Amino acid sequence: MTTLLAAAVIILIASTVHAVTGFGYALVATPLLALAVDPHTAVVATTLSALAMTVTIAVRQREHAEWKVAMIAMIGIVLGMPLGLWVYGIASEQVLTVLIAVGVLVCTLMVWRQVKVPGSVPVLVGVGALSGALSTSTGTNGPPMVAAFQGMGYDPATFRATLSAVFAGTSVLSLVGFAVAGKVNAESLWIGLVGVPVVQVGYFLGDAIFSRIDPDKFRKVLLAALIVSAIVTFGAALSR
Repeated sequence: MTTLLAAAVIILIASTVHAVTGFGYALVATPLLALAVDPHTAVVATTLSALAMTVTIAVRQREHAEWKVAMIAMIGIVLGMPLGLWVYGIASEQVLTVLIAVGVLVCTLMVWRQVKVPGSVPVLVGVGALSGALSTSTGTNGPPMVAAFQGMGYDPATFRATLSAVFAGTSVLSLVGFAVAGKVNAESLWIGLVGVPVVQVGYFLGDAIFSRIDPDKFRKVLLAALIVSAIVTFGAALSR
């Protein structure tokens, strides 16, 4: 029960952040959940709960999404997922926790520095492949797509809606891969179920904040918090 309560708080924070910025759910949830449960369970639980979050935004904001771009990115994501599953399957708990921490730190710095990439089809497929590999190995699939969409100059509403459309598809495919590989356990399922109503609360909180704050200031605070989260997770991995 204590674990589920902790997971609910983590999911609420992550979903609120994601609703405000359009990204950050896995970057917030995965390292924090890895402190509450084993890292393999944390990756699957994040993916399960992220599905409820991303589908909520994708459906509610569907008129703002660039669906053609999302479909192109999904091609690359499908190609990258088997590599991520392989890494997830062979990594020990300590190694996977380190990978999560390093992945969060590197990806956060990418977003902080506003790394931009061209929005051509080959680039979108390549970025999608990287995102897919990260999704099924560490659960932190967002920043490569964030970098791509930053480079395409989307307004905040289009940025948030298109990212959520991609992440919804990624979550579904990742869960299929985890299920086929026999990596979905009871604890991750319970956390995922708890997350379904919690992310709805987080969405409404984040959506209310979205229109009332300075996005640039919020983004900087979020990225600073993510760096701290990555460092804490890395420290936890070394102490295991």
